[in-house]
Amino acid sequence: MIKTLKHSLFLTLLLGVVGLVNAQSIEGSTTTKTLPIIENGEAQIVPEFKDASKWIRHDLWVETDFDTDGDGKKDRMHVAVTRPYQTDTENLKLPVIYITSPYFAGVAPFKEGSFWNVKHELGQPAPPRIHPEVVRKGERPIISNSHINTWVPRGFIVVHSSSPGTGLSQGAPTVGGENESLAPKAVIDWLCGRAKGFTEPYGKKRVKAYWSTGKVGMTGTSYNGTLPLAAATTGVKGLKAIIPIAPNTSYYHYYRSNGLVRSPGGYLGEDIDVLYDYIHSGDESKRAHNNATVRDTEMKNGMDRITGDYNDFWAGRDYLNKMEPMKAALLMAHGFNDWNVMPDHSYRIFKAAKEKGLPVQIYYHQEGHGGEPPLSMMNRWFTRYLHGVENGVENDPEAWIVREDAPRDQPTPYPQYPHPEAEAVSLYLTKGAPEVGGLTLNKKTGEGKEKLIDNYSFSGAVLAQAEYTDHRLLYLSPKLTQDLHISGIPKVTVTLASSKPAANLSVWLVSLPWNTSKKAKITDNIITRGWADPQNHSSLTNGEPLEPGIFYEVSFDLMPDDQIIPKGQQLGLLIFSSDREFTLWPEPGTELTIDLDKTHLEVPIVGGTESFKKATK
Repeated sequence: MIKTLKHSLFLTLLLGVVGLVNAQSIEGSTTTKTLPIIENGEAQIVPEFKDASKWIRHDLWVETDFDTDGDGKKDRMHVAVTRPYQTDTENLKLPVIYITSPYFAGVAPFKEGSFWNVKHELGQPAPPRIHPEVVRKGERPIISNSHINTWVPRGFIVVHSSSPGTGLSQGAPTVGGENESLAPKAVIDWLCGRAKGFTEPYGKKRVKAYWSTGKVGMTGTSYNGTLPLAAATTGVKGLKAIIPIAPNTSYYHYYRSNGLVRSPGGYLGEDIDVLYDYIHSGDESKRAHNNATVRDTEMKNGMDRITGDYNDFWAGRDYLNKMEPMKAALLMAHGFNDWNVMPDHSYRIFKAAKEKGLPVQIYYHQEGHGGEPPLSMMNRWFTRYLHGVENGVENDPEAWIVREDAPRDQPTPYPQYPHPEAEAVSLYLTKGAPEVGGLTLNKKTGEGKEKLIDNYSFSGAVLAQAEYTDHRLLYLSPKLTQDLHISGIPKVTVTLASSKPAANLSVWLVSLPWNTSKKAKITDNIITRGWADPQNHSSLTNGEPLEPGIFYEVSFDLMPDDQIIPKGQQLGLLIFSSDREFTLWPEPGTELTIDLDKTHLEVPIVGGTESFKKATK
């Protein structure tokens, strides 16, 4: 029921206890105020806040401290507000849930030639690509309707903004540059009374967020999930909690892998300059300047599709390097089978935030890109840190993982991730090429060397199912006699020689036999994967050409996972060169020779070696 209070003393006492609204009253007067309702630690739908026809919707421009479009004026961000009418009629102040995005005003079409051509030799430049233009869309004052139906009825104000150089926001898109952190910081500063807001993009009439409590939370998915983290790494005061969903936390990790030029899943040939073109929906008169300074200078000089090495350009777009100022409570969400923004993006930030002592939780599901936590989990997080209700969420289990056959809104709680009982189990290779070799606990010597021949024509899935082929090496564990729980980050060490100065290296951990049924689940076949450039065997920042015939040790992590492999399956280590779905496509024929005695896999298994022994006896 709605709580209507008509005695100022009772109102003041109640508000002091629950900390929901900073109300002002005059002694002896009668006040009426509609308040959020909290039950079981969650904000409930308030009937008086539910009528969308009565919501107040307006837009404005917040002034930043930067000028990235070169017009000599500080860039202003376009901001839209959706709030209950009681914020005017009752002088009600409420916390804010804020979503910012480069996508709200439309994106460029995917055209042939707008992505990089991946069919060329490693270390060689690709042919030039075309640059599609965005046709801007959108109307004032509504930037987006996302999230409003969920949160406004529950006693929150919802704010949207367009990223720099997109929509009606001024400036230039930088795809991870500093202004993408400072822009949402400016909006939060305005929500907290520290920055200037204006009614028009170049006007002087001021507007204030008098309805804001100064407590802000952020959320969003993919790029929209990256930007809450970007804002949080500024340490901006007032940003209390963020819920990034499948966020890109490092553009190097998104477009490169251990020195290798690697595309995000589903977007072969995409790179950071392609994404720049895709989102550049801002003022048409500013686009030529932005293209020249950002895309055709900073990105062209820094992105380095030739070597794939980590450099200052990429370091500046890696939020793990910027965590020190962060104060916001963090609930991360990701899919273990997200091969677009891969699951290590969330884990690396979650781990760093935990080490800083921040309140953290992580929610992983077994599906692909996107997938927010259950509403109840998000509600408890925002109710605790925005409404200030002591609901004990910080004492909830730290990790929530959706098991393989469970619906996404029914995760299993765990005290932490990886599972506290998981231990790295080393597995070694026995020969078998061009058919199948073994994967065993016992390290043998004298297994010799085996070769594979690169050919991008064959996908990883085809290679995993092949009984006999020269284009991959495959090593299988004994058949599992009981379920085996993997939790954490597998690591592979491959000692190899290449017939050419450069080669792709792709490694998949698979579950066989391969399920070819139309009803196969995403978890049935691929457990996890990883890619590396052997030229970066000793340094991520300074790869060197391989000397043909010389063996090099290449060690790298595969993607994080938490999966229960059912009995009857076999673990399979699949080693091949070019990955048709992710890497460049050099001319087939490069030979990789693997030294089996000096190659091994480490798998984090709940219960460690004993569990593996029991499952394979």
